[in-house]
Amino acid sequence: MLLSNRFAFIPVVLLVLVSLSACANRPNSEQLEQTFAPDPSLQENPVTLGESTVAPVTGDAGADSPAKLPQDFPEAIARYPNATLVEVIPPTRADAAAEATNKPEGVSTVWQTSDSTEALFDFYTTQFQQSNWEIVPQPEAAQPDKLTARKGDELVVTLTLDPNPALSPAAETANQGPQTTQFILQYREGDRATTELPVEPSTDTEEIAATEPTDTEATPPNSTDAQTPTGLESVPEQLRPYLADLEQLGVLRLDSQSTKTNSDNTQKPLELNQPIRRAQFAQWLIETNNQIYANQTAKQIRRAPRSTKPAFTDVGQSNPAFGAIQGLAEAGIIPSPLSGDSAAVSFRPDAPLTREDLLLWKVPLDIRGNLPTASVDAVQETWGFQDAAKIDPKALPAVLADYQNGDLSNIRRAFGYTRLFQPKKAVTRAESAAAIWYFGVQGDGLSAEDALQIQPQTTP
Repeated sequence: MLLSNRFAFIPVVLLVLVSLSACANRPNSEQLEQTFAPDPSLQENPVTLGESTVAPVTGDAGADSPAKLPQDFPEAIARYPNATLVEVIPPTRADAAAEATNKPEGVSTVWQTSDSTEALFDFYTTQFQQSNWEIVPQPEAAQPDKLTARKGDELVVTLTLDPNPALSPAAETANQGPQTTQFILQYREGDRATTELPVEPSTDTEEIAATEPTDTEATPPNSTDAQTPTGLESVPEQLRPYLADLEQLGVLRLDSQSTKTNSDNTQKPLELNQPIRRAQFAQWLIETNNQIYANQTAKQIRRAPRSTKPAFTDVGQSNPAFGAIQGLAEAGIIPSPLSGDSAAVSFRPDAPLTREDLLLWKVPLDIRGNLPTASVDAVQETWGFQDAAKIDPKALPAVLADYQNGDLSNIRRAFGYTRLFQPKKAVTRAESAAAIWYFGVQGDGLSAEDALQIQPQTTP
């Protein structure tokens, strides 16, 4: 039986061979031959059974993204879920000076999102900490809102908000309105990750004026005090009386400050026109409030002991400003998970203080009660701010309440007359000093000048 079936199969095979031979001389014979030919890609890259044949992800950043991530974009870098990639900038464009100094910067990826800057910082701070990154403290600089983290010696990532449009024309073009936030993620791998990063000196004391580590900056060679004034003569004349009173009260020092981390224990001037860090303002705020109300303990804010469980993920018990920051959070003065703000998990102590945050923290210590219900329209009608729509909704009640304080309002005292609030703009030390010079409302408040008359203070 098997033998008969085998002989029956032979005519079928001969028929197929004859058909193929006949087709060889026809016009479509080449197409037929290609159909049965082996796949050349399989010849060059043979596939082993059991291995995955899925191609690697090329880094698409959304279906509507005008740009594509590099194929070597590190997987360790978290991607913000509600962001669109705008442009990828090579190192030579990201930092033209890097090539001249022979210290190449990494690739810069420019993104945009409709979320707030606070949401961005909270997301990346949490991601870095949960993934065991080392967050590198930043020295104070004119450019606000910058976060740098390191993954061992192999990878360094820097998050920068509101990038300079000159750096990324595509980002400027893609910005469709005031609600859009732009940010840059710059990463360096391998040898580039070993490039020297700015490190902020640390200190073990909570002394405000004498030991704030980043109040001093390296003095350029051959510079003199006459070339770069840093004392009262460097700030607007209207702000000088506030600074003088606070110095006499013992809150800050204007002429110089001790930097214990310097080997020569040098005295360097306080940069009054530089942005104030959030951590430093928290210390100034609580210290000035307690000095002004030295005879009214019920209005003082208590610093938290170091045994207290931290309210923020990025302000540990060893942080020099922990007592002040934790104390303000415990008192409900600044937003935190303790006050029900689950999004405020990080404090960003080294980020510059913005104008809207200054009002958000300071006005509750003036009103000492419930803030009014506020809207963008209400702020526009009272203050006349052309950019009221850019103010964070959480800060609107404080801004509106500040208007009701008349000439004693923080905005008028710190920034003068203005029709632009610029809520995201960094506050200088001189401006922040003007704001904390007075606490209270009209007819029920005290200034630093009043405190000096009630209980004279001498600078230690």
